[in-house]
Amino acid sequence: MTSIGKGETNLPRVLLVTCGRWHLDHTATALGAREALAGFYLSDNDRTRLPREKIHRCWRYHVAMKGFYHLAPQIVTEKAGHFFHPLWRAWIRAQKFPPYDVVHATMGNATEAFDDADRTGALRVVECPNSHPVTYRGHWQGECDRWCPGEKIPVPGWLLGRMAREIERADVVLCPSLFVRDSMIQNGVPPEKCFLDPFGVDTSLFQPRQELPAKPRFISVGTICVRKGFPYLFRAFEQVKNRLPEAELIVVSGYKVDFRMERPKWEGTFTHIERADRPTLAALLATCTAFVLPSIEEGFARVIPEAMASGLPIIATHESGATTLVKNGLEGVIVPARDVESVAAAMIDLALDRDKNIRMGRAAHERATVRNTWQDYVDRLLAEYAARLRTFSASIAAQPR
Repeated sequence: MTSIGKGETNLPRVLLVTCGRWHLDHTATALGAREALAGFYLSDNDRTRLPREKIHRCWRYHVAMKGFYHLAPQIVTEKAGHFFHPLWRAWIRAQKFPPYDVVHATMGNATEAFDDADRTGALRVVECPNSHPVTYRGHWQGECDRWCPGEKIPVPGWLLGRMAREIERADVVLCPSLFVRDSMIQNGVPPEKCFLDPFGVDTSLFQPRQELPAKPRFISVGTICVRKGFPYLFRAFEQVKNRLPEAELIVVSGYKVDFRMERPKWEGTFTHIERADRPTLAALLATCTAFVLPSIEEGFARVIPEAMASGLPIIATHESGATTLVKNGLEGVIVPARDVESVAAAMIDLALDRDKNIRMGRAAHERATVRNTWQDYVDRLLAEYAARLRTFSASIAAQPR
């Protein structure tokens, strides 16, 4: 892949578009460092410290949602977000964008920007924070049917359909993990449309642990719900406690409504931290034995490279996105989805075999941090976009007149 360097000229001008913020504040900052950001269009608060003229916020959506962010349960906030989505769509449709070569928008939020790109001839990129909508819905609904009968996933059909149409229209389908790429190809997306680029990590914040804790201390970060595999993790940890009574499991995040039938069985059996900012999380990761996330469906959990950068071995599924950076037996242990015994065995092994734990932790740190900062992530994007734009221009020039 062609490398991108600081000060390089003639880089693609990239327009970033997302309702919310996701991780695109990191993307925007790194694009800004290369002077390749045409503009960042979002609904959430800005954390980039970029020049004001580069940032464009949909205030009408943000104001409509503000009370829900602070006062409402998560499921109500999600439903409100879907209800108010027309405010976002109307706002994006009314924007007069600066000149750009690439529009890069998150799945479900790309349609209006793609309409503009059709007019200008820009490259259309849809970023997929989750797997293909068919896979996304099927995996999640299957877990709801198993653990919370009658519960329906909180993503409406109109939004899933919109996502699928955006994937079909896109020139590039940006996949953060092998699992996401696999799901696209399995659902008929041409492999050549897919570009794999795993998330970067803030290496100034996430530093390797200095020592193993004296007692086994496992950590998982992610909404406590059926999609992220918590019914299996809690059952696995029950087995771990039978073998290692001093073991601790820390879970950072809140509950989702689809976990309501499971919740009474497990409250009090683990250390629950409702929320933690990134500096707090970095400090916490550095005190742990291993990171565990047996997700059933995920795009690529950002905390996986953060935990790796902290020097932790990873215990996770292919469906978590982990296999993009983690080789089984080298940086951690890849376990089959829905396999309680495999998760428990990996946790016990990494608690008892301290030499293996240290060796895997060092390998994880190396894999996550070498050429994998957020700037590296964006430089890979820019190189890919530049190559695709050259191909596109050549194909246009070759057409008979």
